[in-house]
Amino acid sequence: MQIAIVGLGRMGANMARRLARGGHQVIAYNRSRKVTEELAKEEPVNPIFSLEEVVRALETPRCVWLMVPAGDPTEQMIVDFSNLLAPGDILIDGGNSNFNDSMRRAEYLNQKQIHFLDVGVSGGIWGLKEGYSLMIGGEAETAAHLTPIFETLAPAPDRGWGRVGPHGSGHYVKMVHNGIEYGMMEALAEGFEIMHSRKDFSMDLYQISKIWQHGSVVRSWLLDLTSAALAEDQDLKELQGWVADSGEGRWTVFEAINQDVPAPVITLSLFRRFESRQEERYGAKLLAAMRNQFGGHAVKKTDGSS
Repeated sequence: MQIAIVGLGRMGANMARRLARGGHQVIAYNRSRKVTEELAKEEPVNPIFSLEEVVRALETPRCVWLMVPAGDPTEQMIVDFSNLLAPGDILIDGGNSNFNDSMRRAEYLNQKQIHFLDVGVSGGIWGLKEGYSLMIGGEAETAAHLTPIFETLAPAPDRGWGRVGPHGSGHYVKMVHNGIEYGMMEALAEGFEIMHSRKDFSMDLYQISKIWQHGSVVRSWLLDLTSAALAEDQDLKELQGWVADSGEGRWTVFEAINQDVPAPVITLSLFRRFESRQEERYGAKLLAAMRNQFGGHAVKKTDGSS
C-alpha cells in the first residue's frame, strides 16, 4: 500500500523503516528537512518537504499517519490536513493523544467526510525489530482497508494488533496499557531494591533476573529489559532516580476516578514517579517535625547533627 508517515522521531522513523522494508510505498515527512533527508538515504522512502506535497504525492484514497507529539502539535496537524485532504481520505493519529481529544477530532473530521483512526502504538525503540502492538479505534471498514499496513507493523500478521472499538477507544486502551505498565515497573523496581538492600547475602541481581526470565510467573518483556540494565551495572551508579511520566498514567488515574474504579497500584506508581523528582521533600521534613513535636523522636538536621 501507499502511506505517508508524518513525524520521524524515534517511533515514526522506525515505523517508516518497517513499512518500507515490508514492501509498502512510504512517503516520509518531518518538520526538520535534515531528518527526512537522512532517513531517505538509509531506506527506500520518498522524502517530502511540505504538507501540500505530501497530499499531492499520495494516490486516492490518501492515507496519512501522524506520529507527532500529543497536544497542540497533533491538533495543528489535524487542522492542517483537514484543509488539504479530500472526502474519503484517511487520517491516523498514532501518538499518545488523550482519547477525549480523539473522539472530538473524529467528529470534526467526519464533518469533512475524512475517515479517522486513533491508534495506540506500543513497542518503543524495539518496534522496528520486534514489531508494534497496535490498538485501533474507529470505523471497522476503515481499519479493514488498512489491514496490510497493520499486518506489516505488527509482530506478525495474525497477532499483536486489532480494532478495539469506535473512535477514541484505541487511545483509551493505550492509556490503560500505560497505566498498567507503570504498576508493573514499580513492582519490579521495588522487588529488586529489597534484594539490593540485603547486603549480607551478596546476591547477583543480574543472575536472579536471568533465572526469573525462564519459567517464572513474573517473566515479561519488562523483566527482560530490567535484566539488560542490570547486566551493565547492578548498582546503576551512572543513573539518577528521576522518573518522568508521559501523561497517560495520569489520565488512567483520572479515568479510574471518573468511573469509580479503585486503582490503587496504578495510582501509587504514578505518585512514586512524582516522588522521584523531589531531591528534598517538604512533606517528609514536616513528618519528621511532627514526630519530634508529639513524641520527642530524633530528627536529622542539615548540618548532620541529630
